[in-house]
Amino acid sequence: MIRIEWEAEHLKTATDGLLRAQEFAERAGVTVRTLHHYDRLGLLKPTRHTASGYRLYGERDLARLQQIVALKFIGLPLKQIKHLLDQRDLDLRTTLRLQREVVEEKRRHLDSCLEAIKRAEHLMSRKGEPDWQAFRKIIEVINMQNDMEWMKKYYTEEQLADLARRGTPEVLKRGEREWAVLLQDVDDAIKEGVDPASERAQALVARWSKLIEEFTGGDPGILENLRKLYADQVNWPSNFNKPFSNEAASFICEAQAKRKG
Repeated sequence: MIRIEWEAEHLKTATDGLLRAQEFAERAGVTVRTLHHYDRLGLLKPTRHTASGYRLYGERDLARLQQIVALKFIGLPLKQIKHLLDQRDLDLRTTLRLQREVVEEKRRHLDSCLEAIKRAEHLMSRKGEPDWQAFRKIIEVINMQNDMEWMKKYYTEEQLADLARRGTPEVLKRGEREWAVLLQDVDDAIKEGVDPASERAQALVARWSKLIEEFTGGDPGILENLRKLYADQVNWPSNFNKPFSNEAASFICEAQAKRKG
């Protein structure tokens, strides 16, 4: 009787295109323990259960599992992954594109780290002693990635993919140079007592706004989340160096207010 019930249940599973946890795990390349863990977290619920309580998984579950694994690889915690996947309908094509763009951005950064390490290794072999400038570059590149990681929580998956797509190495280097020059000009204006309402101050505001727009791509959602990031300075990592001083921020805000007035 038990054998007949199992065969009927197995036949129904095959007809529906559903797989038990063990077979699904083997085909997907994960462990059954992982499936059970994701089920407990509400991350990946099986399509249904058999009368005997076995979990049954199908193609839709495989698509969601792929998203979980990819987002986990990118560095998102499981709690955030669940929130992202639950807040909108499954659009596999769009999700795959977004994942590809974020992974490509991660690869570009790893390539930068690799190049910095290779250069330090080359100089070490040639000189026989450490080149501190080369080691500083490695630290700089790694810290840049760490800074980006904690900032990611302020943006949606789509916004991060958009930022990664537009943030090519060339664009990032150019942006760094332009921001460095602008911040120096702002500091000079503050030291010289430039009036925030003056033409010089307004020109600085225009440059500031232009660089912000280049970062956001004109996306109001990214701009809003950027503002939230800067408004939440109390929760910034203690080792994060602010890109500009409070004096510079106050000067630009006052100059912007004068322009609006």
